[in-house]
Amino acid sequence: MRKLIDAIKNLVIGLFTTGKHLGRHAVTLQYPTQRWEMPGRSRGIVVLLSDKETGELNCTVCMLCMRACPSAAINIEFEKNEKGKRILKDFTVDNTICCFCGLCQESFNFAAIKMAPKYEFSTLDKEGLIWHRDKLQEMGRDVPYEKPVRKKPAAKPGAKPSPKPAAAPAANNDEKPQPAKAEVNPKEAEQPKPKDEADAPSGAEKKAEERPEDKSGEDDK
Repeated sequence: MRKLIDAIKNLVIGLFTTGKHLGRHAVTLQYPTQRWEMPGRSRGIVVLLSDKETGELNCTVCMLCMRACPSAAINIEFEKNEKGKRILKDFTVDNTICCFCGLCQESFNFAAIKMAPKYEFSTLDKEGLIWHRDKLQEMGRDVPYEKPVRKKPAAKPGAKPSPKPAAAPAANNDEKPQPAKAEVNPKEAEQPKPKDEADAPSGAEKKAEERPEDKSGEDDK
């Protein structure tokens, strides 16, 4: 008797809930003919982004996304060329252990990996949830993104720009080098000459004294 009463009570509650929504628009979607569009910032499935012009992957094998993954769901295999640059061989994401935290997307500042707003990746085989490079690239072909532009660091306020070095004057080969002038010490110029040098006759006076005297007047007398 108690079970019958509870069953009737639950039936009435269900009919009452159904009656409230009579005449309103449908809430459910007729999947798969109708699909729900996830918001742009939703944490969907991990995909790899490709260049819109060349179609090549934007991944530079920096390994930052693999290091940032807390559940170790990302595995990257690479090799090095002759110049030591990393070449991507395989990029694997294990969706069975991915926690959809989005840290792989936030670990670097260029568009290479993204949490795409997609949710249709269910499968009956567990191995089908482990996606490799080709699958990740194919799932990210139609994912819109904006490649960030790296800005140069702004100059500190109050910092003066470094002056450019002045250009050296061109050497003129026509000009002859002039002899350097002897510098005169002003203290030596102000010192008085000694008496012997002051009393000594000059060169003109010496020549006048050496000339013979004219004795013609004495002979006339």
